[in-house]
Amino acid sequence: QVQLVESGGGLVQPGGSLRLSCAASGFTFSNYRMSWYRQAPGKERELVAYITATNSNANYADSVKGRFTISRDNAKNMVYLQMNSLDPEDTAVYYCSARWELARRYYWGQGTQVTVSS
Repeated sequence: QVQLVESGGGLVQPGGSLRLSCAASGFTFSNYRMSWYRQAPGKERELVAYITATNSNANYADSVKGRFTISRDNAKNMVYLQMNSLDPEDTAVYYCSARWELARRYYWGQGTQVTVSS
């Protein structure tokens, strides 16, 4: 069974840091582009960052550029999102996603809540 399991969410103060993890299983992890999305109440789902399958090139939304870092460890089937200088506007449910576009294979985790508040 394909699984993407996020962890590391929680409550953090503004300016603080948090590291999200996503554990993948049930598919060939190294073949997939991995992404982090987030969705806040009443707002559209937003792509936060992605990292490519071939050479691990990373891209970021403008809103998080310079503050967040996505990385992957193919040996461990893990993808991470290091979040620094957190702001209340970063509050959202964060989802891990795996994509193999040519095969139309799209997998999603259940999400982990990140709350940035004093």
